[in-house]
Amino acid sequence: MSVETDSHGRLYLPAELRDKYGERFHVIEYEDRIELIPIEENPLEAVRDEIGDSLEGESREELRAEALQRAKQEAEADLEQAKRDARDAAE
Repeated sequence: MSVETDSHGRLYLPAELRDKYGERFHVIEYEDRIELIPIEENPLEAVRDEIGDSLEGESREELRAEALQRAKQEAEADLEQAKRDARDAAE
């Protein structure tokens, strides 16, 4: 599926995507692409549903440091995969 921005840079998603994923997204920028990550209507409730009581006793600072480290590792892995894909496509 392809979509284009209008003269003001707005991006319009088809109704089927908005119905499926909602109307709010985080925009994640990589070196060679962007990704739209849906934002739950109630993000805290979504996190609680996913993890339950598994974070009991962890400080906010510890959780933030762990999350940043994981995000960095995932971003680096994604970047390496994109580079491999680009090399494979060029061959």
